[in-house]
Amino acid sequence: MPNTGHEGIDGADGAGGGELVVPMAWLYAEYIADELLRTGDLMPPTSFEFRAGRDALALTVFLSDTEGELSGIRVVSQLENWLSLTACDHPWQDWVRTRMADLTARAAGSPGPDLALAENAWRWLEETELLATDLDAVPGGGALSDEEDGPKVWTPAWQLGLPLGHLAIHLF
Repeated sequence: MPNTGHEGIDGADGAGGGELVVPMAWLYAEYIADELLRTGDLMPPTSFEFRAGRDALALTVFLSDTEGELSGIRVVSQLENWLSLTACDHPWQDWVRTRMADLTARAAGSPGPDLALAENAWRWLEETELLATDLDAVPGGGALSDEEDGPKVWTPAWQLGLPLGHLAIHLF
C-alpha cells in the first residue's frame, strides 16, 4: 500500500485497532502555508483574508504532493511548482476539484483525516464570500488611494486567497 501520509502516531495505518490517526500531511501543508504568509506579512494572521490565503496555499501544497512524501527538504524545490499552480492563468479551481476527486476515489470510502481536513478547507473556500475591493470597477484595475472608499463586491474566498498565496510565495 502506498504511503498516503495517513499513518497514526504509532506508525499504524489506522485500519482498525482504534489507533489515533494524526493528519500529518494536512497539518504540514497548513504549516508551510502559514509560514509563507507570515513571512510575506501581507495580512494580519487573524483576518479572514489570511485564512483564505492559508487554506488556498495549504490545498496547493497538499494536493501537489503526489507521492505522499512532503518533507522540509523539498519545500524550497517546490516553490516554483506552487507558483505555477497559483498563477492567475492556471485553472486552479479545476485542478483542485480534479485532485480532490482523484484522492477521494483512491480512498475508497475511507478518506482519512488529511483528506477530510482538505475537503473542509475546500468547502470553506468555495462557500464563503468575503467583501473585497472590486478591481474590475477600478479604472485600469489598479489600486485605489483609499481602499475603504472604493467599490466592494462579494468574492469567493478562494479568489482572494489564491493571489494572496501566490504573492506570499514570491516574497518568500
